[in-house]
Amino acid sequence: MPKAVWKGAVIAESDDTIVIEGNHYFPAESVRRQYLADSDRHTVCAWKGIASYYDVVVSGETNPAAAWYYPDPSEAARSISGRIAFWRGVEVEA
Repeated sequence: MPKAVWKGAVIAESDDTIVIEGNHYFPAESVRRQYLADSDRHTVCAWKGIASYYDVVVSGETNPAAAWYYPDPSEAARSISGRIAFWRGVEVEA
């Protein structure tokens, strides 16, 4: 079962991920919210839309903007609505 791990903490775990461009998008309900903090960062993807970010926080250490999601994805990316992906050292073990 795919899981996202950082600093030994399991941030998300689900057998229902969607893989797009090599990234596992986890259902939001499978993510342990105690490890996420809101971020002001936003980026634009030409085909998915505007991404919003979370900082990942484990044991007082912060990995800035290490999780992202699309609050209102484009029609082409509707399959990742309500899902969160990870990067910046968050290991996704599949």
